[in-house]
Amino acid sequence: MSAQQGPSEAAEHRTATVEQGRFCAARCSCGWRGPARRARSKARSDAEEHAARP
Repeated sequence: MSAQQGPSEAAEHRTATVEQGRFCAARCSCGWRGPARRARSKARSDAEEHAARP
């Protein structure tokens, strides 16, 4: 995250899950990437936990 982003841009996290072969990973608009998971539900919970952090 660059120092030039405003507070509203820094606080907004848009997460999604991405299929990678047999694995699924969570990614965020801020550049964060979660670990590859076999369970899609775990990748979604990783994304939810990331978005909930300040």
